[in-house]
Amino acid sequence: MKKILRETWREWLKPLGLFLLIMTPLRSAVVDWNWVPSGSMKPTLLEGDLVLVNKLAYDLKAPFTTLHLAQWGSPARGDIAVFYSPQGGTRLVKRVIGLPGDTIQLRDEVLFVNGVAQRYSVRDAQPFLRDVFEDPHPVVAIEHLGTCDHYVMALPGRMAMRSFGPYLVPSGHYFMMGDSRDNSADSRYFGMVPRDQIVGRASAVLASFDTSRYLLPRVTRWVRSLKFDGP
Repeated sequence: MKKILRETWREWLKPLGLFLLIMTPLRSAVVDWNWVPSGSMKPTLLEGDLVLVNKLAYDLKAPFTTLHLAQWGSPARGDIAVFYSPQGGTRLVKRVIGLPGDTIQLRDEVLFVNGVAQRYSVRDAQPFLRDVFEDPHPVVAIEHLGTCDHYVMALPGRMAMRSFGPYLVPSGHYFMMGDSRDNSADSRYFGMVPRDQIVGRASAVLASFDTSRYLLPRVTRWVRSLKFDGP
């Protein structure tokens, strides 16, 4: 019995302990992953996507805390950020829309940043319909958000906040929105996100499973960069 216990310790428990000892603080401070639980970032991200989170994108935090040890960058407009919601502390994935000092407004789905309407290129929604179940007639467009192009989606049949503001983003805060503008609980509802509650930047989809089809793997989305590559 003692021999079995020693072998179990040497061959299984000790390597597992060393792995956890290394990986746990690494995941806490350097790199992490986050499941996408809702359709608020469609068509960019889908329910069941597992995204890679670069925790060193903006700063260095003490492991297991939100304490900033060093800062070398700030979230940029258009980044997909992972952060803790000001309401309830739930970890969310949204796009950075407003930076500190910006004035953000939405008029009939058109985004205004500092009084300037952002440009839109309407896209055929057909390539995205397979992954859209909330509304039979989604409207998909490319939003030219400053120098960042990305897809946005509207669901005309859904009740939503299509106009708001103007809101001034205070110092040290950011305005976040989902790409599925009519299906996202974001800064329109819970307010601005403090800088110290931003976990990191989502940079890629590691894996994806279709939550509406018994977690069938979406293999074509595996190991896929989130950088916009055009229509």
